[in-house]
Amino acid sequence: MGQRLTQIATRTGDNGTTGLGDNTRVSKNSLRVHAMGDVDELNSNIGVLLCEDMPQGVRQLLVEIQHQLFNLGGELSIPGFELLKPEAVLALDAALAQHNEHLPRLQEFILPAGTRAASLAHVCRTVARRAERAVVALEGQEALKDTPRQYLNRLSDLMFVLARVLNRHRTDGTAGDDVYWKSERLAQAATE
Repeated sequence: MGQRLTQIATRTGDNGTTGLGDNTRVSKNSLRVHAMGDVDELNSNIGVLLCEDMPQGVRQLLVEIQHQLFNLGGELSIPGFELLKPEAVLALDAALAQHNEHLPRLQEFILPAGTRAASLAHVCRTVARRAERAVVALEGQEALKDTPRQYLNRLSDLMFVLARVLNRHRTDGTAGDDVYWKSERLAQAATE
């Protein structure tokens, strides 16, 4: 891995380039840098989500995801390097199955809303989708392993499920639910 930063303001990026972990310099507008930035933004949004009240198991899962996203960012910063392992995708699959098992089946689309924690989870979901698109765009130009794309795809699904979990988590003992889309077509069908 590249050298650890001892100085934050290096001024080396003043010309519009940034250094990668292999000591090469690329444009700050390159697809690789966009992917790295989207993954970093996702990790930061999960950090904000972690400021909210949530079940301890969800908290531990999100902290582990932050570590894996840091691995993914490191992998993206060093072309040809692998830090994110396929086992990380399997861990997300297991978490998806575990948390989805206790949720009621969806009968309608839901809005990205509800509790503050659930709404933040939806923001994380959308940023994960953007990060996935950035990785796919990078794959169109450079060879990448499958794991980064698969991880982000699975993570966005998991964030949707966790938003539903967080909408049901109430410290005051009341029951919570998702915020359902009011489809005019379905409303009309129900009255007929």
